[in-house]
Amino acid sequence: MNSLDDLLKDAEHKMDVTVEHVRNEFAHIRTGRATTALLDGIKVDYYGTPTLLNQIASVSTPDPTLLAIQPWEKNLIGPIEKAILESDLGLNPQNDGTFIRIPIPKLSEERRLDLVKLLKRHAEDGRIAIRNVRRDGNEHIKRFAKENHVSEDEEHEFMDKIQKSTDHHVELIDNLLKDKEKEVLTV
Repeated sequence: MNSLDDLLKDAEHKMDVTVEHVRNEFAHIRTGRATTALLDGIKVDYYGTPTLLNQIASVSTPDPTLLAIQPWEKNLIGPIEKAILESDLGLNPQNDGTFIRIPIPKLSEERRLDLVKLLKRHAEDGRIAIRNVRRDGNEHIKRFAKENHVSEDEEHEFMDKIQKSTDHHVELIDNLLKDKEKEVLTV
């Protein structure tokens, strides 16, 4: 790191990436409502190459409880169906030879509570990652101070800035968790 400003920018960038990762993890957790994000990570065997589903088919939500997949090539229906069944999403695709429909079942109360636990685990993993970034940043600041590259006042000033950034990013994750938890628990 060239300066404390660079260090702070790097730490904030890593924290932003962590928040975005948590947001993406939350998007893949289904809530009983159809969303194309459910299928974002699914890879299909496309002529021997694992390819993302949205690159070989159009995915849509014609209604809140149904996902529709229109493959660009008819012979991909089988591999797409197989990839969805092998994913851990618990979805049951149905095809009519040209189109795949995936009904999104209603969630039981027990399943909703399990999803909330999963959400909390993802949120805590995100918080831990953010605190690790803070720790690494603080260690760099202390090293700069020890080597007399920065004054004691600057050391405390930048440690406060990293703490404020940490608090802000943890709050973002907490808000994401609260919103997603509310969405999951709403029947």
